[in-house]
Amino acid sequence: MKFVKTTDISNKKARFEFFFLEEYSAGMVLSGTEIKSIREGKVSMADAYCFFQKNELYVKNLNISKYDNGTYNNHEPLRERKLLLNRKEIKKLINKLTDKGLTIIPTRIYINEGGLAKLDIALAKGKKLYDKRESIKEKDVSRDRSRGE
Repeated sequence: MKFVKTTDISNKKARFEFFFLEEYSAGMVLSGTEIKSIREGKVSMADAYCFFQKNELYVKNLNISKYDNGTYNNHEPLRERKLLLNRKEIKKLINKLTDKGLTIIPTRIYINEGGLAKLDIALAKGKKLYDKRESIKEKDVSRDRSRGE
């Protein structure tokens, strides 16, 4: 039961699939076993996305694995979790989502200096196929430069 000193889990798939327009850092409402699983680094956010329900922001499909030493109080791995943002930021996001093709996706989950779990979210626009090809090409070129070829 080793805890990772600095828990910092990124959503690599999101950077490939989306253009990030704006980024925010949000707190999350978690249960006790969820924060313990996050500290162990057992989080998958490959299919996670955010949505609004009654002017409150929630994240769905954020998979926080069950805590190994949890009892009957263990959490549901894929439950919807409420995100905590300022009212001003929430209104701004609601107004931006009216634009066509925009979505909110989680990009990174980490533990801050105060020991609280934070979720970085981004207002994103989906990439087209040719944009993805361009991303792959840029990645290959930078890899070749770093090798010294």
